[in-house]
Amino acid sequence: MPSLHTLGFTPTREMWIAAAMVLIPLLLAGLIPRVLGRAVEKLPVSIRLIAPGLLCVPYALVVRPRDVAHLGWLVLYATVPIAIAWMLWQARRADRALRGNWRDFLVLAVLGLSVDLRWFEGAWPPHVAAFSKMILLDAGIYGFLFVRQLDGVGFDLRLGKQDAVTGLREFAWYMPIAVVLGLELQFLHLHAVMPRVTTVLFAYVFTFVFIAIPEELFFRGWMQNLLERRIGRWPALLTTSVLFGLSHFNKRALHFNWRYVLLAAIAGIFYGRAWRAERRVGASAITHTCVDTV
Repeated sequence: MPSLHTLGFTPTREMWIAAAMVLIPLLLAGLIPRVLGRAVEKLPVSIRLIAPGLLCVPYALVVRPRDVAHLGWLVLYATVPIAIAWMLWQARRADRALRGNWRDFLVLAVLGLSVDLRWFEGAWPPHVAAFSKMILLDAGIYGFLFVRQLDGVGFDLRLGKQDAVTGLREFAWYMPIAVVLGLELQFLHLHAVMPRVTTVLFAYVFTFVFIAIPEELFFRGWMQNLLERRIGRWPALLTTSVLFGLSHFNKRALHFNWRYVLLAAIAGIFYGRAWRAERRVGASAITHTCVDTV
């Protein structure tokens, strides 16, 4: 696997600091959610709502805004997380029963479309646009978990035996479908040479942290969770799976990639089953990571 240096990209000290700033909130929310939740709840409401504006700092560190265009992006990265927090605070006040409010789904639409259509990636230099996805993820985590206080999300990075059992079970159910259908559609192919074990392990860890956890938190912990309250378990599972599939329409192709959409939608059923078994993002993330790595 090529290194960042061979790709002509050398991370700066500021980039490492920015990376820590976007990863630490994710880790803290997944490892000590109750401690973090109590700390946020003690803050005055005004401070609680403007605090996510600090998510613009990683952008400032990486890009070092010097012109009007970059300053505009900086303002956007400050105001969007605040707007998300405010919207979810209003949802909390209007929806005490936690059945799901139109504001919840509006926030999901903004987060999902901005990542899928890469609305903000033009703000970043080459090779570091992934920062945008992680900043928006942090904004969603803060808003849904600590401002909205949405229950049943199951975001817990302290993985247990049952997470592995559930995740691997759904992986085992889906893989025969994925391999047969993927090869038949010529979406998948066999490697001429098996990759090295270290390459596979790196791919697994990278996929778990930067792909599976964000996507499972969004689609299962938030979307499927909220839809269940409105339309029931099976309609929520199927609806979320279809939307998950459609979110892959522009991956690995210049045009609508219907093969990827189909396989991702079917995979979404098994990811959703893994999540709802114990309502644990960790379980569905294990299924997701295994599928993507293979």
